[in-house]
Amino acid sequence: MIQRKQSLWLFIAALLNAGVFYFDLYRMHYITHSTMNGMDTSIDSMGKITVSEHFPSLLVAIVMTLLPLVAIFLFKNRGRQMGITALAIVAVIGFEALMLMYVGNLGKQATPPTTGSYWIGAILPVIAMIFMFFAIAGIRRDQKLVKSVDRLR
Repeated sequence: MIQRKQSLWLFIAALLNAGVFYFDLYRMHYITHSTMNGMDTSIDSMGKITVSEHFPSLLVAIVMTLLPLVAIFLFKNRGRQMGITALAIVAVIGFEALMLMYVGNLGKQATPPTTGSYWIGAILPVIAMIFMFFAIAGIRRDQKLVKSVDRLR
């Protein structure tokens, strides 16, 4: 039922969460120094981390994308809809934690990156989480409205 505000918020959250499959999560810059024929040379190279490189992150990303879509169709059971949305928020937090741990472990590799920056894919789930909070607020408003109407009968 897309005409309700919370359904729209959940749909936008699902689209934003799906963005992690398209955008990079982290981009890093490697500088390697080598000596050839008595001359120092440095080679610059770029690396990127996508969600498909880390299997646990991939699984959590699929879950955090599908849960808001499932919650849209639970409009008849507002309690379950709120629970599924809260579970999606927990999945987003788990995804961000997995991503931070994975990026944090890059420094322990044989050739650690010299610099790096988080990319759009790392920010989209946080924005999606904000929309899921909006959806929970809308679901609560609907619950209060239904309870007040039941009281008047």
